[in-house]
Amino acid sequence: MNQDQITELVKRTLYEVAPDLATEPLDPKARFSVQFEFDSMDFLKFVTGLHMATGLALPEKDYPHLASLELAVKYLAEKLPA
Repeated sequence: MNQDQITELVKRTLYEVAPDLATEPLDPKARFSVQFEFDSMDFLKFVTGLHMATGLALPEKDYPHLASLELAVKYLAEKLPA
């Protein structure tokens, strides 16, 4: 997957968890918890969605690497085959 595909995957997963966010501006650098007031359950659903979409194991210790669009894309780009 290239970076654009990963970005779309992360956005799609985010919007599946919280469809009302699709109309909100998305700051790639802002943490989801701050930008959208994501609570821990929302974030867990997001991580689960990424796991289901990619098949990657996403251990809890790596959750900080999934906290924003920019971080999640970078993290997944390192883990997914090109």
